[in-house]
Amino acid sequence: MQFKSTHQMTRNTGLASTMLMLLVVLFTLAACATTAPPPPAQVNTSTAVKEGVAGGVTVNTVEVTAKVVAIDTKNRKATLLLADGEKETVKVPPEAVNFDQVKVGDMLKVTLTEEVVVYIDNEGAAVPDEYAAGVALAPKGAQPGGIVAEAVKVTATITAIDQADRTTTLRFDDGTIETFPVRDDIDLSKHKVGEKVVFIVTELVALSVEKP
Repeated sequence: MQFKSTHQMTRNTGLASTMLMLLVVLFTLAACATTAPPPPAQVNTSTAVKEGVAGGVTVNTVEVTAKVVAIDTKNRKATLLLADGEKETVKVPPEAVNFDQVKVGDMLKVTLTEEVVVYIDNEGAAVPDEYAAGVALAPKGAQPGGIVAEAVKVTATITAIDQADRTTTLRFDDGTIETFPVRDDIDLSKHKVGEKVVFIVTELVALSVEKP
């Protein structure tokens, strides 16, 4: 079955904006203007499935670059130039111990890699939602940057299978009901209402600073 992740887990829409917000690994937000902007966000998607087996793996990668155009060391603020020509002034939290290494002209690169794994739980046992997150900031004196890793597991129950239209309806643990298309190579007669579908979404956010 070709499932999208629940509540648009792959979050393809507005990922560039989300990536900027994720600069909170180093920064946090506020303002606006223009000048020669950095390159636009790059988005790549790849999908791997096994023929005849419901589910699969989708990997989305988004890379966003921002240029540092002003630094206020005393107030721990930096102004970033974005690809669309907008400027954002961000306030840097104390946790970003290497803020003093960031200079005007530096390029901040944020890469979000999101993997969505979907499979049928053939054991028939409901798997509770699980959340695991961790933040690994660069050590003092190291290159400014960091990685945020987050994994979320969500289960859903098949409530309807439409053989003619080749769709499957799922009810998620929060009560949300969504209908998904089914790949042509999947034999729907081998699946039934009541089966559990597991979604595992893993996100990695990497931040690096490139000197001019």
